[in-house]
Amino acid sequence: MISKKIITTSSIETKDFAKKLAKKTPVGTIVALIGDLGSGKTTFAQGFAEGLDIFETVVSPTFKLVSEYDGGKFKLIHVDTYRLDTIEEFLNICGEDIIRTPGAIILIEWADKIIDILPPDTVQINFQRISKIADERELTIKALSE
Repeated sequence: MISKKIITTSSIETKDFAKKLAKKTPVGTIVALIGDLGSGKTTFAQGFAEGLDIFETVVSPTFKLVSEYDGGKFKLIHVDTYRLDTIEEFLNICGEDIIRTPGAIILIEWADKIIDILPPDTVQINFQRISKIADERELTIKALSE
């Protein structure tokens, strides 16, 4: 996969991009979302879920770490490692089983905390706010194996 940069200028554009990407994402894919607080990861997750025909309210699972949603064709496992300090903490909550859930796409916010244990075919999306005034974001998409 070649790195690709996308600029979005609103949360609506971020969601729309995520919806389109979700429709092309095969089951079994892990998508690692990396970026600072407020950079658009949860907004992206909401659009991604809609692209999988999930219309439940998707919020950041910071306090429960993992949320599971049933989509039109398969499940979305939404993970948030913000409150974890080490890879070992992720593994202690059966993290290896979570990232191997059959019949699902795994979307991980704050994935930089566990990036070293993710498979090489993981899709990584880095989020960066371009402007603090406007809602502009730069999303850089690449595979970990690059």
